Amino acid sequence: MYAIKILFHQPYRYLLTTGGIGLCIVLILFLLGIYRGVADGSVEYIRQNRADLWIMQKNTTNILRGTSILSTAHGYVLRDLPELENISPILLLLSTIKMEDKEATVFLTGYDLAAPYGGPPEIIQGQSVRNDDEIVLDISYAEKHDLEIGDTVHLNSYALNVCGFSTGTNAFVIQYAFVSLQRAQSLIDFNNLVTCYCADFKADSKNLLSPRELSDEVPGTVVYTHEKFLKNNIREMESGILPLLYAIAAIGSVVLTVILTLILSINILEYRKDFAIMKALGSPKGYLPGLIINQSSFLVGSAILFGLFLFFPMVKLISKISPEIETITSTGHIITVILVVGMMSLISSFFSIRKLRKIYPLEVYE
Repeated sequence: MYAIKILFHQPYRYLLTTGGIGLCIVLILFLLGIYRGVADGSVEYIRQNRADLWIMQKNTTNILRGTSILSTAHGYVLRDLPELENISPILLLLSTIKMEDKEATVFLTGYDLAAPYGGPPEIIQGQSVRNDDEIVLDISYAEKHDLEIGDTVHLNSYALNVCGFSTGTNAFVIQYAFVSLQRAQSLIDFNNLVTCYCADFKADSKNLLSPRELSDEVPGTVVYTHEKFLKNNIREMESGILPLLYAIAAIGSVVLTVILTLILSINILEYRKDFAIMKALGSPKGYLPGLIINQSSFLVGSAILFGLFLFFPMVKLISKISPEIETITSTGHIITVILVVGMMSLISSFFSIRKLRKIYPLEVYE
C-alpha cells in the first residue's frame, strides 16, 4: 500500500504517466494489428486460390513486387500437357478507377470467368463478375469511396457496373479489384498477354511431373507449388513492412521504458529521506527494491487497462475514417504486448533500484 500511496501523492503525475505508457501500449497493439491485417490481406488472394501450381515468367518469385509477362501461347502449351487440367490465366495490372470527381488506383485482376481460379477469394455482398462490363471491388475500397452495388465506375473509356464486394483483398496500400480477363486485356491493348497461370495436376498424374520438369516443358517459365508460391509472397510482404513496424515498435518500447524509469527515479529522489529512515530502522533487504517494483507494476497495470480501454474504440474510429486500414487483433497479440510491457517494467525497475544504493542511513541526521 505504501507504494501506491507514493504514486497517488502526485495524482496528476500518476495520470500523465499512466496515459503516456498506455499510449505506448496502444501504439504497439496497433502496429501488431496492422501487420496482421496487411499479412492476411496481401496474400489471402493467393491462399484462397488453391491451385496445385502457379506458372510465372522465369526469374519471377511473387506477384506482390514481381513482374511476370506470359502469352496465351504458354496457355496452349499447358493445355496440351496430359498431366494438367484447370488451366486458369490471370492478368494483374495497376490501374486507375475513375468515379465522378475522383480517381484511385487498384490492383486490377483479370481472370477467365469460366476457369476455377483467379477470381475474388470471397464475395460478401452482391455476386461475382458475369460479363466484361462488371467489376468486383474490395469492400474497404468501396467504403472509402462511398460505392454501392449497382454504381458505375470507369476504367479508361469503359463504364463498368459494380456487381459485388470482396473481402480478403485489402493489401493496405492498395486493394484488389476483379474484372474479366478480356476486359483487363483490352485496357492494355494486348489480347495475348497474361501475368501467370494456375493449374492442377490430374488425379493420376500428380507424381509424374515435378515443377522443375514442368518448367522445362514450357520454355521461359518457372513453376511453383501452391505452398512454395505462398511462402514466396509472405516473405516478400514481410521484407517490405516488417522492418518498419519493428523499428516503430522498438521506439515505442524505449519511450515506455524511459518514461517509467524517469518517474520511478523522481519518486526515489522525493522520498529519499523516507528511504534513508527505513534503512536506518533496518528494513528487510528486499523491502525497498520491492517498493520500486510494486510502483512499476501498479503503473504498468493501470496503463494496460487504460490502453485496452482506449484501443478498441480507437480502431473502430480509424476504420470508419480510413476503411483501408485494416487491423486484426487476437488474444495472442494482447498477451504478447502484456508480457513485453511487463519486461520493460522490470528493466525500468532495475535501473531505478540502482539509485537506492546511493541512499545511506546516516542521511537521516542531515
